[in-house]
Amino acid sequence: MYRIGLDVSGGDYAPSEIIKGAILAKKDFGEDITLIGIKDEIEKELVRCGASTESFNIVNAREKIEMAEAPAVSVRRKRDSSIVRGVNLLKGKKIDAFVSCGNTGAVVCASTLILRLIEGVERPGIALMIPTKKDISLIVDVGANIGPKPLHLLQYAAMASAYYEIVLNKKNPTVGLLNIGEESSKGSEFVRRVHKLFSSAPMNFIGNLEAKDIFSGKCDCIVCDGFIGNIALKVTESCADFIGKSIISTMKESFIGKIGLFLSQNSLKKFKKKIDYAEYGGALLLGVDGIVIIGHGRSSSLAVKNAIKVAIEELSRGLNSEIKRRVNEVCQDSRVRQVFTT
Repeated sequence: MYRIGLDVSGGDYAPSEIIKGAILAKKDFGEDITLIGIKDEIEKELVRCGASTESFNIVNAREKIEMAEAPAVSVRRKRDSSIVRGVNLLKGKKIDAFVSCGNTGAVVCASTLILRLIEGVERPGIALMIPTKKDISLIVDVGANIGPKPLHLLQYAAMASAYYEIVLNKKNPTVGLLNIGEESSKGSEFVRRVHKLFSSAPMNFIGNLEAKDIFSGKCDCIVCDGFIGNIALKVTESCADFIGKSIISTMKESFIGKIGLFLSQNSLKKFKKKIDYAEYGGALLLGVDGIVIIGHGRSSSLAVKNAIKVAIEELSRGLNSEIKRRVNEVCQDSRVRQVFTT
């Protein structure tokens, strides 16, 4: 049985939706779940939801890191916050994985400072699996590092490739660089340098990808900086929500449409399930020496439950040793080193 730590104070709908998600996860997966947050709030919410306080471990963390707080400052000052306590529990092997829907920057900062990085990795990246026309793609980074160096993106590519091979069982997955055009001459000087670096590295680099290619299934591992990745993620979520609601409201405008809506309910449910971020739960923080899952700030109870599911799945994979090997292999390649020296 795995021991999952859950940040109860983090997220727009904390603590109620977080607690509900924990209850759903306990029912569906039966794992040992530790609720980390203000003890009185946790116990009251458990009682309100009709759950036994004895079904969960509770760790009292009296401070909260709010969503708008500066990450580094809050992590240093709020040592008794749910995020810092949770990461310390993971460091001390009191839990096997930590899940938070709270302040992303604070989770990244605390994980980096407390857990440290896998040997050879310079910056962590948030990796998210997304559905495409063909299969599943992995996009890194969607928010951990908004001002990276070219080397950081190279390491993201190496980590993403290792993840894709282990998790999705595909040898030599394709790697693409998110840019404003397919030509190697496109983009900023930074992106052009990254393209040159990727072209010299021992991986299956297929060149630049435009935003229109994200959901085409053209590429297995999509690499970008955290600023671009987070914008792409948020635009995608809002677009999916708009399209889904527009389809339903348009069909309701006529009698024939209402009949069509009734007949297509099952298909619409499948469509919603495929594009709803809540179904994917959370994203793995690649590069840190431990399993940390970052959920969406607006996570519902379903999203929280599925974030816990992601943590359980990651614990069975032994990914970090392969990441260490792959990052060192790529970064020490003679052709890559030559690019850095020119």
